[in-house]
Amino acid sequence: MAVKTEELVLNMGPQHPSTHGVLRLELELEGELVKSVKPHIGYLHRCFEKHAEAMTYPQIIPYTDRMDYLASMYNNFGYALAVEKLMDIEVPERVEYIRVIMGELQRIASHLVAIGTYGLDIGAFTPFLYLFRDREKILSLFEMTCGARLLYNYIWVGGVSHDLHPDFLRLTKEFIEYFRPNVDEINNLLTFNKIFIERTANVGVLPLDTAINYGMTGPNLRASGLKFDLRKDDPYSIYDKFDFDIPVGEGMVGTVGDCWDRYFVRVLELEQSLKIIEQAIEQIPDGDVTAAIPKRVKPPKGSIYTRVENPKGELGYFIISDGGLNPVRVKVRAPSFVALSVMDELCKGALVADVVAILGSIDIVLGEVDR
Repeated sequence: MAVKTEELVLNMGPQHPSTHGVLRLELELEGELVKSVKPHIGYLHRCFEKHAEAMTYPQIIPYTDRMDYLASMYNNFGYALAVEKLMDIEVPERVEYIRVIMGELQRIASHLVAIGTYGLDIGAFTPFLYLFRDREKILSLFEMTCGARLLYNYIWVGGVSHDLHPDFLRLTKEFIEYFRPNVDEINNLLTFNKIFIERTANVGVLPLDTAINYGMTGPNLRASGLKFDLRKDDPYSIYDKFDFDIPVGEGMVGTVGDCWDRYFVRVLELEQSLKIIEQAIEQIPDGDVTAAIPKRVKPPKGSIYTRVENPKGELGYFIISDGGLNPVRVKVRAPSFVALSVMDELCKGALVADVVAILGSIDIVLGEVDR
C-alpha cells in the first residue's frame, strides 16, 4: 500500500490573526489544496443562554450586547422587540424612529469593520485605517447618546434609556454628508483594486441553493442572488415607512456568490442605510421615550419568537415565560453561527491562502458563534 506523503492536518488558529477571533480551523490538506475544514468553537463561550435563566428580563439586555459586540445596538433591538411582543407593549413612535436610526448607524459601523478587516486579511492596510476612522464618528454619536462606545444597554423593553442629545440629529446629518463620498473612496482603494479582485473573484462560490440549504441569511444570502431582507419581507418596527433597496450579488467581476460579491453587497448596503437614516431624521416626531417602559417586566405565561435583520443576517430570539420575573429559556438564532457551518463547503478544493479570504468574506463574530 502506497504511503500518501502529501496529506497534512493543519491547525489555523485560535491564535491566527485571520481567524477573526478565537476560532480554530482544522484543515485537512493535500499539498496546497484543502480537502476539508472542521471549525472548532467554544473558546469564547459566554454562557448567554444559561445566564438568561438567572436574570430578570431587563438584566439580560447588557448580556445581548456581548454576543455580536460589533452590532450591540441591534442585539438590544431584537431582544426588546421579542419581550414587547410577549407583553403586548406598544412603544411611542419617537422610540421606533430612534431605534431605526441607531440600528442603521450600527449596521454601517459593523460593515465598516467587516470591510476594513477583510481588506487587512487580503493585505490592504490603508482601507482599514480609513474605515476605522469613519467608524469612530459613529461611536462618538453613540457615546453622546448613552455614554458607551461598544456595549450600549441602550434599547430597553418599552423604550430607550435616554432621549437623543439636542445636537444628535444635526451631527448625524453632518456625518451622512461627510461619509457618503467616502464610499467611492472605498471602491477606488479596495473594491476595484486588481490584486483584491484576483484574491476574491471566483473564490469560495456559494450557489443559491446551497446557501438556502445551510440556512444562510443577511449579506451572505443576498450575495448569492436572493433579494431577501427581513426589513422588507417580514417588516418589524417601522421599516415599512422607508424607501430603500436590497442589494444582491450580480457576479460583476466573477461568479455570483463568490467572496467578492459577499464583500460588495456590504459596501452597497452602506448607502441604503444612509438613505433610511436620512428619512428617519426628517420624519422623527416628538414624544416621551420612557412612557411605555414598564415598572416591572413580568410577561404572561407563553413563548415568542422574534427575528430582526441584524448586520450579519437573521438574529432571532425565542423566549419561554412561565409568568415570572425571569425567563425559563432564551434561545438565540445567531447568524454568525449559521454562516460558519458553510466553511467546509466553501473551502473544498481551495488553496490554503483562499481559506483566509473565504472566512473573512462570511463576516463572523465569535462572541455570537459561541454565545
